[in-house]
Amino acid sequence: MSVRHGHRSLIRLNDQLSDRDRQVIHSIASHRFLSAKQIERFHFAEHASSLTASRICRRVLGRLVEERLLMRLQRRVGGLHAGSASYVYTLAAAGRRLVGAESPRQVREPSLRFLEHSLAIGDAHVALLETSRTGAFELLQVEIEPACARRYLGPGGARETLRPDLFVISARGEFEYCWFLEIDRGTEYKPTLVSKCRQYQTYRRTGHEQDRLNTFPLVVWVTPDERRARDVEKAIRSARTLQHELFRVVPSDELVELFSGDPS
Repeated sequence: MSVRHGHRSLIRLNDQLSDRDRQVIHSIASHRFLSAKQIERFHFAEHASSLTASRICRRVLGRLVEERLLMRLQRRVGGLHAGSASYVYTLAAAGRRLVGAESPRQVREPSLRFLEHSLAIGDAHVALLETSRTGAFELLQVEIEPACARRYLGPGGARETLRPDLFVISARGEFEYCWFLEIDRGTEYKPTLVSKCRQYQTYRRTGHEQDRLNTFPLVVWVTPDERRARDVEKAIRSARTLQHELFRVVPSDELVELFSGDPS
């Protein structure tokens, strides 16, 4: 039976949550939407088998839904044959209050396009996390949009906002690397992508990021497949006045390889 939480009830519930419960809630708060399988990969990887991890993950998510901290979307991913792994989770009203979200209201069902993009960002993040666990590189910092938005003054003093999908700082040996990730689903027209590249270039000229990091992050477009990667790279290289060295284009299955090597 689900329950409603007043202020005191929510405080008591928060005290009863495990560290992993809180990590799950904050991951979903950061990403807005995560599938059950993504949550399992983020937070249940230490179990002896995938079956055990899946079973315990289902139990934890079920309890957090019963406590009205999380809610399942009506829309599933991967089809009904994927079972409970196809559920997509977001914060319920009490969960939003728990993490101090601006509005305690539950979110509406997102459009399919928005949801697929959000989950693709989650896929990129969890792929990097899983590879970092192998020791190929360290993940020092990960910010997800809107936390990684950059505000700046554009030409003529207009207030502008750059919205990367992810900002990442990684390390290999004694070297640190900074990245802006743009997760492309193959749905945007190439002129739109080139326009976003120009915005990155304009932001670079402000020097804000260089003042903070002593470098400007490499901007990586992550595409669904090799063909789309070639098309996006061609569009970037064909664009006048773009500094091509600021950008890299890789299919999603080559993202961790880029992080594991020398991006220069």
